Amino acid sequence: MQADKNRVIRLLKTVRGQIDGLIKMVEENRDCIDISTQILASQSILKKVNLDILKGHFNHCLKESFYSGKKEDSEEKISEIIGILNKLLK
Repeated sequence: MQADKNRVIRLLKTVRGQIDGLIKMVEENRDCIDISTQILASQSILKKVNLDILKGHFNHCLKESFYSGKKEDSEEKISEIIGILNKLLK
């Protein structure tokens, strides 16, 4: 992984805390809008983390495969990216 590992871990720990908070909110029968707002905040952080990881992949792994001149490796990396984009766009 080529993303800033410390940033990724920090953000994932933040989401973990938010998820724990969400569980508590549901257990306490908190307001639906408050729960939904917290879910959106968690999703937003996960999207940021995913973008950081994908940027690292583009800037390192994908570039490296193209510069290596290995056509099969480059095609595989492109297929991986297309697969991820398909999942993101669903």
